[in-house]
Amino acid sequence: MRQQAQDLAATLPPLLVAAHRVASTVSPGAHGRRRSGPGDAFWQFRAYQPFDAARMIDWRRSARGSTTYIREREFETAQTVYLWRDVSPSMRWRSDRRLVEKRERADLLTLALVILLIEAGERVALLGEPLRPRTGQPAIEPIAQLLAMTKDGGASLPAYEPLPRNATVVLIGDLLDPLTDLSAVVKRWAGEAVTGHLLQVTDPAEEGFPYRGRIRFEGLEAEAPHLLGRAEAISTDYRERLVRHRDGLTDLARTTGWTFAQHTTDRSAESALLALFGMIGGRFA
Repeated sequence: MRQQAQDLAATLPPLLVAAHRVASTVSPGAHGRRRSGPGDAFWQFRAYQPFDAARMIDWRRSARGSTTYIREREFETAQTVYLWRDVSPSMRWRSDRRLVEKRERADLLTLALVILLIEAGERVALLGEPLRPRTGQPAIEPIAQLLAMTKDGGASLPAYEPLPRNATVVLIGDLLDPLTDLSAVVKRWAGEAVTGHLLQVTDPAEEGFPYRGRIRFEGLEAEAPHLLGRAEAISTDYRERLVRHRDGLTDLARTTGWTFAQHTTDRSAESALLALFGMIGGRFA
């Protein structure tokens, strides 16, 4: 899965995030907003001014000539992004063997996004996991291992946990739970100045309900089986209910200042990653 994610991430280089930023200079880890300030990376030398502190003087560079130089560091604006993907049993479903499971697509998108964010200099962590936010290439392997080791049967929505102010959250799942449950978590984070993004991953059959005739439906999360004599009789009601639910997700994102996007597993993973990475990049502008 990691190789798949790296291959996917390679098609969307970190420079794509530059399209959603205001600044004119883009370099990984600085978000294109280069300026003097606290940080570790050297930016430039400039001539000493009367208001500069003596400790800022670079004596080695100044000794080369008659001008006294200040060594400026670049102001770093790395963001902390917390990612979560649904690992509940219902994500282990696909309507056709030629399709990937929703869980497989969610895992791939999560890890590909981790790789892109790290290449862009962000700090990344998984919600609900003990690893603290990390940055740099060495952070990819531990996160990939956590994703691979996570067993099925987890909650379909993340539990609330305190996050740093101005952090960013990305939630990836089918998001088919009652809106009140998701709204409670999202609004609590939004009220604490945490921005976020919702990506709904669904199977094509969940979008169009293509079933006809006598069908027995069995749930993946201990729901009672349901037998329909004519499945097509409820298709219109089903699609209307799905539209109302998605409208609710859209409204939740709009009222909290978050974003919402939808992805179906018969579409390319690249398209979903591009849209999601673009929305996150826009928040960093």
